Amino acid sequence: MVQGIESRRKRYVEVVARFDEDGSITPLSITWEDGRTFEIDQILDHRHAASLKVGGTGMRYLIRIGNATTYLFHEDPRWYVEEKIVG
Repeated sequence: MVQGIESRRKRYVEVVARFDEDGSITPLSITWEDGRTFEIDQILDHRHAASLKVGGTGMRYLIRIGNATTYLFHEDPRWYVEEKIVG
């Protein structure tokens, strides 16, 4: 890999979510492996989709945390993000 070029890997995360009576799942926060927790400010989109960067398929949520947007995937029963790796 060329230095400065980023790649991605699947990073499994802990998620607190609300399960509604209609069966829908709303993620509320993400906890990173080092214990930092990030509240999800807004869900901008959700749909069944594949991760083209790290592989896998499931429910893909486009979320906003602060000023950043990212994808959060629910590949039942686990949750993951596409973690950036800068080389």
